[in-house]
Amino acid sequence: MTTYLIQNARVLGGEPTDLLLRDGVVAAVGRGLTAEDAEVVDAGGLVALPGLVDLHTHLREPGREDAETVESGTRAAALGGFTAVHAMANTDPVADTAGVVEQVWRLGHEAGHCDVFPVGAVTVGLAGQRLAELGAMADSAARVRVFSDDGHCVSDPLLMRRALEYVKAFDGVIAQHAQEPRLTEGAQMNESELSGKLGLAGWPAVAEEAVIARDCLLAAHVGSRLHVCHVSTAGSVEIVRQAKEQGWAVTAEVTPHHLLLTDQLAATYDPIYKVNPPLRSAEDTAALRAGLAEGVIDVVATDHAPHPFEDKDCEWAAAAFGMLGLETALSIVQETMVDTGLLDWAGVAERMSFAPARIGRLTGHGRPLDVGEPANLVLYDPSVRRVVDAAELASLSRNTPYAGMELPGRVVATFLRGRATVLDGKAC
Repeated sequence: MTTYLIQNARVLGGEPTDLLLRDGVVAAVGRGLTAEDAEVVDAGGLVALPGLVDLHTHLREPGREDAETVESGTRAAALGGFTAVHAMANTDPVADTAGVVEQVWRLGHEAGHCDVFPVGAVTVGLAGQRLAELGAMADSAARVRVFSDDGHCVSDPLLMRRALEYVKAFDGVIAQHAQEPRLTEGAQMNESELSGKLGLAGWPAVAEEAVIARDCLLAAHVGSRLHVCHVSTAGSVEIVRQAKEQGWAVTAEVTPHHLLLTDQLAATYDPIYKVNPPLRSAEDTAALRAGLAEGVIDVVATDHAPHPFEDKDCEWAAAAFGMLGLETALSIVQETMVDTGLLDWAGVAERMSFAPARIGRLTGHGRPLDVGEPANLVLYDPSVRRVVDAAELASLSRNTPYAGMELPGRVVATFLRGRATVLDGKAC
């Protein structure tokens, strides 16, 4: 394994220091380090962060390899600064058995760009009828600790209660896609005056908020852990805040696109902006930023959702929900949170590395860049600006809403246990 001497990196945005990476760990930290056997990386002006951890990634394999594979998706993740991703269960076949989650886990290991931690389905086939093999997935080689029917809400309160009770045995967490199905039948965009003008069926905020409120109460009742996926409304932030104030074991995530984009983009009728939950109002976006800054929202998660060209190049109503997110996440967090003064780089590390690793119960990720810790880190240049070119993305899909947009920052290097997966901005 190559030994790397990273010189003059600003760890968590602090004063420049050197990092020696050897045998998969951080071997030394300090000024003026030397190592004759090391490959030197000049990190002057770069911020060093612990490797990012994504709690919410769609890798599509098995079943939709035309949209993404584990190999292509994890390459995109590494280019975005991630050393670990949680792969959602809505594959074909669904990741609702030990066999499927182990397949995804092994594909990630073989690809080698970043670690892949499969998310197990809560219910068989995501159908919401009966619990999947939660215990078998937890005991498998993949060691699943996060379970979600993402893309579908576990709308049955009794089933949700049973799932929360079940995962307590192995300290698991249920990650809920909060969407009351009866309130969102045929919904296409955020319910507002604009949805009426555009003739697109509205998606009310209460459809999300009602499920979050119910599940917070259920989690408190059974003493289990609940994680709320892709919070998108100001009301949802307040419900999560109240749950946390009660001391309940509730965590929440927000996506980069809900921090930056608003429902006004639907006026273009361009399906690139069609996503679940939908883009919300500017007031919601402001509340999400404030909630993330305060820590009411624990995590930024990408909800990276690749789709082939034909699933997006069609009329709005027929188009698939979802956007790419892995390669642009850190830039959007800089744009919306760091450059606005809402977070410093230590805060970014907490919300994009430490907190998601804690929620996912990961042991080798989300660790400080201290001596003896796994050498999982990203070097990031916040001083540059770049125009997003969809054709240059590593994903097999091209459904990014940021194409042609100028964003700040660039991932220069990513290291997974001391091995470079990205150098000079290019995948290794």
